[in-house]
Amino acid sequence: MSDVQEVIEIAVGGKTVNQVFEGDRRFDLIVRLPENIRSDIEQLKRIPIAIPTMLSTNGSMGGNHLSFLPLRELTAFDISTGPNQISRENGKRQIIVTANVRGRDIGSFVDEAQGVIQQDASLPSGYWTSWGGQFEQMQSATKRLQIVVPLALFLIFVLLFTTFGEFKDALLVFTGVPMALTGGVAALWLRGIPLSISAGVGFIALSGVAVLNGLVMISFIRKLREDGTAIDSAIRDGAHTRLRPVLMTALVASVGFLPMALATGTGAEVQRPLATVVIGGILSSTALTLVVLPVLYRMFHRDNESGSLAAIAAASD
Repeated sequence: MSDVQEVIEIAVGGKTVNQVFEGDRRFDLIVRLPENIRSDIEQLKRIPIAIPTMLSTNGSMGGNHLSFLPLRELTAFDISTGPNQISRENGKRQIIVTANVRGRDIGSFVDEAQGVIQQDASLPSGYWTSWGGQFEQMQSATKRLQIVVPLALFLIFVLLFTTFGEFKDALLVFTGVPMALTGGVAALWLRGIPLSISAGVGFIALSGVAVLNGLVMISFIRKLREDGTAIDSAIRDGAHTRLRPVLMTALVASVGFLPMALATGTGAEVQRPLATVVIGGILSSTALTLVVLPVLYRMFHRDNESGSLAAIAAASD
C-alpha cells in the first residue's frame, strides 16, 4: 500500500527531489505528471506500479525481477467531494469553517448560529462543534472583565472612603458611577453599537472620570462647611464655584475622545465603542453631578444641619 501511495503522491501531488540554484536564489525541483494527465482519470488508471517478482532464467522462481501493473488493477477510482487538506488537533481530524460578521456583535451571532445548528443539523456520532477565533477571545476577555470591573469599582470606593473618612460622602461621590454608566449605555444604543469588550474597558475609564467630578464638588462643599458656612449656602456656593472645573474636565475628556468616536479606518471597531461610552457617560454624569449630587448631599446631611448650627452658635459665643 505504501508503494502505491508513494506513486500517486509523486504523480498527482508532486515530490521535491532536488534544488535548483540561480545565483543566490534556490528553488525546489518537483517531479510530477503534466497537468493534462493529472486531470484525466483514464490516464491515471494506466500509471504503472512496479511489483518485484522472483523468476529464474528458465521461468521458474529465482532471481529478482520487476513487473508492472497498471494502477487500475490495484485501486478503485471514484470521484467525490472532500477536503483538499486534512487538519488535526489533539490527534483528531478538524474541519475549520470561517465567517466574517458585519453589522452585528459576535456574541448574538454565535448564539443564533448555535441554535440553528442544534435545531437543523444532526452530527454523526463522534463529531462535535467548537467556536473559536474572535468569539473565543471575547469569552476569555469577558471572564477577565468579570473580575477586573468589580475589583476596579471596589478600589475606587476604598480610595474615596480613605479620602473622606466617612461612608456617606464616599457613597455620594460613588453615585457618579451609575450616572455615568447610564449615559454610556444610552450612547451605545443611540449609535447602534453593540456592547463589546472595548466598551467594557470604556466603562472602567468612565468610572474614574465620573468619580473625579463628584470628588471636586463634594470636597469643596466639605471645606465650606468646615469653615462654618451653613449647609444650604455651602451646597449652593460649592455648586456655583465648581461648575467651571467640572465642565472643563468633562469637555477635555469628551473632545479628546471625539476623533475615536468618529473613526472609520483600521481599528475603528475597537475605538468607536470605547469613545462612545466615555463621551456619553461623561455628558450624563456631568449633568447629573451638577444637578443631582447637591440634592443628594442635602438629603444625606439633613441630620447634621442642627448640629452644625449649634456649633456655629457656640463658636460665636
